[in-house]
Amino acid sequence: ELGWPESVPYLDRPPSPLEFYREWVSPNKPCIIRNAISHWPALKKWTSAYLREVVGPKVVSVAVTPNGYADAVFQDRFVMPEERQMPFMDFLDIVEKKVTSSSVFYVQKQCSNLTKEFPELVNDVQPDIPWMTEALGKKPDAVNFWLGESAAVTSLHKDHYENLYCVVSGEKYFLLHPPSDRPFIPYELYQPATYQVSEDGSFEIVDEKTADKVPWIPLDPLNPNLELYPEYAQAQPLQCTVKAGEMLYLPSLWFHHVQQSHGCIAVNYWYDMEYDLKYSYYQLLDGLTKA
Repeated sequence: ELGWPESVPYLDRPPSPLEFYREWVSPNKPCIIRNAISHWPALKKWTSAYLREVVGPKVVSVAVTPNGYADAVFQDRFVMPEERQMPFMDFLDIVEKKVTSSSVFYVQKQCSNLTKEFPELVNDVQPDIPWMTEALGKKPDAVNFWLGESAAVTSLHKDHYENLYCVVSGEKYFLLHPPSDRPFIPYELYQPATYQVSEDGSFEIVDEKTADKVPWIPLDPLNPNLELYPEYAQAQPLQCTVKAGEMLYLPSLWFHHVQQSHGCIAVNYWYDMEYDLKYSYYQLLDGLTKA
């Protein structure tokens, strides 16, 4: 009823800053943009051999879980991954299945890890997306690098960023909900905890006892338990595949659940949202839902 599309539309070229702000950012609508990153050297250069040569033995942060779910509800906890420091080439050995592991590995540290942990790769992409920077009048808060196994899944959540998600190789599979679906999406408070690996290699869940409880979505949108969460039947998910060379504009406050093809490489740009009428609308909707 609010005019959300039934599918995520495609643009065949990057828009002008004014066009993008007027047609997509202001109405808070997602789209997939083709030919926006076709000039990036990364599209051709970022092979496994190249990454080994350029990053190679450098120690980087890798999220490790027993089940592929980092930052997700498990056993009535909000469980964060073990953040393992390991040589990047050892991580690539696991992704390429040269080394077998029962755990799931994902480079996904979201603190502008491209610029902080992989500066060797920055010149193969862009420090920002110029037409987005002009449209919003600001630089991105963070530029993130993503590479992982197909078993690594991002649970349903939302962010306060205007997100440009660029797939360099492989494919990403997004399930999206507009902010107006908030009344149908369950939130509960969970004790935060972290996966830790014990001496025998098994995982244990260790509570972060001094931390406040975390509001998170317990529902799996791919297999929703409608007996437990019947309201979700009224939600209207959109699903889309973002292929190599394509860019998804994921508007602020949109809920998203993400999967990927094995070894998929992506870079995303987080621009802080404007805390304007859209934000106030969402806060009102959230408050009414809780009430």
